[in-house]
Amino acid sequence: MGEQRRVSLAPAYILHRRPYRDTSLLLECFTRDHGRVGLVARGARRARSRLPGTLQAFQPLSLSWQGRGDLATLVDAELAGTPARLAGTRLISGLYANELLVRTTRRQDPHPELFGHYTRLVTALALEAGAEGVLLRLFERDLLTSLGYGLPLGHDAGGAPVQPGIAYRYDPDTGFHPLAGGAAGRGIDGAVLLGLAAGETGAAGSRAARELMRAALAPHLGERPLYSRGLYRQQLRAADARGGPSDTGEDDSACQ
Repeated sequence: MGEQRRVSLAPAYILHRRPYRDTSLLLECFTRDHGRVGLVARGARRARSRLPGTLQAFQPLSLSWQGRGDLATLVDAELAGTPARLAGTRLISGLYANELLVRTTRRQDPHPELFGHYTRLVTALALEAGAEGVLLRLFERDLLTSLGYGLPLGHDAGGAPVQPGIAYRYDPDTGFHPLAGGAAGRGIDGAVLLGLAAGETGAAGSRAARELMRAALAPHLGERPLYSRGLYRQQLRAADARGGPSDTGEDDSACQ
């Protein structure tokens, strides 16, 4: 059965929640010091419970739990900061980041640096309208690096430095391969790779960066489509039907 564990006031976010039995909630949480954990919030759906308002996505929390194995029991939950108020494309972008964490991380495998990247992403999504695509590309880059799958953005497959103006083909197994004939219409320009490595917004917000990160993430996400991508496409279709942008000031390249 494993050893009984007790954890107190762990910094955490709720990635996903769903009803469990008659009065409880099943939570998927991302914590700084314990990685991703599954918790049962018993009685959280009862009329007098204070927990439903606390156990929301994008709210910094301090969680306490006890139990053994992959599913423990929530003991207490406290707000640990200001909740991020996300709507429209920014909300879908946050849900996309949550799905990435659920798909790519393992239970009880801590990544404190990734928790920091996620915290900064959520904060920035709440504050910076129109920057969703840039913020997500940089988070995807940092996610892959934190999990040991970082892209060698500064060097090609042969070890030579990446050069601006040269087009590169990305191979998930071997890295970046220079293409003959420059960057015109093929591959990804070395300038984008170097800019993405440096965190430059112009490079991170480009279509080429979006396509690259999608290819790099694909081997780690499994076959099931991401729910957030479906939501994003629905929003774009609704915007097209209205004859306007998806949300004023928001980024139409966010969730790939």
